Amino acid sequence: MLGLPDDIRACLFDLDGVLTQTAKVHQAAWKRTFDEFLQGRDPSAAEFSGDDYNRYVDGKPRKDGVRDFLASRDITLPEGSDDDPADAATVTGVATRKNQLVLAELDEHGVQVYEGSMRYLRAAKAAGLATAVVTASANGGNVIATAGFADLIDARVDGLVAAAEGLRGKPSPDPFLAGARALGMTPAQCVVFEDALSGVEAGRAGDFGFVVGVDRVGQAEALREHGADVVVQDLDELLEAQQ
Repeated sequence: MLGLPDDIRACLFDLDGVLTQTAKVHQAAWKRTFDEFLQGRDPSAAEFSGDDYNRYVDGKPRKDGVRDFLASRDITLPEGSDDDPADAATVTGVATRKNQLVLAELDEHGVQVYEGSMRYLRAAKAAGLATAVVTASANGGNVIATAGFADLIDARVDGLVAAAEGLRGKPSPDPFLAGARALGMTPAQCVVFEDALSGVEAGRAGDFGFVVGVDRVGQAEALREHGADVVVQDLDELLEAQQ
């Protein structure tokens, strides 16, 4: 009834853009951060675009997103250190500025979920599947708790776990492989749910049993090209397809 192959035993969900509507918060924070940074260097610089977000930033660890986007503009910054202020011209400084904006937004407005995805998550739990959230965000635990579905999640691999375990970020499959291990499953027993191109690429690279692309921004074909077995606009479409 879940629209998945019969041998799937576990679900690995990306967080932002799949279960929660925080991807748009992240995109807005990245845009403000990069636009301010670029304008400070060159007032004529092209603004950070939605395509930039999808290609260089979405789904990746924060500092990887900084490096990859700035590299696309032929900009290289020193790494800096963890105590760099948010206005420092370093990778850490830019990443810190972006995170400050995200935290302020979440603190003011809270976390909205995708109701179709919540319906699917509850159905997966009712069917006896194990569940994990796999996210590059270091704020994953706070987002899940604020959104109110922590009781539906068996394991979490977030940015803090990735840093502690030395996991490479998406499009490497490392975070999803860690999620499978945390649930005691093999990759072939797991389905990956992802809205980011880097995420579906990671799911395909890890030889997971099934990869579901979630198209929130009109990139269905690109999700398929990067490795999605099926693409939906919200997860409950998988339930409706079985009715």
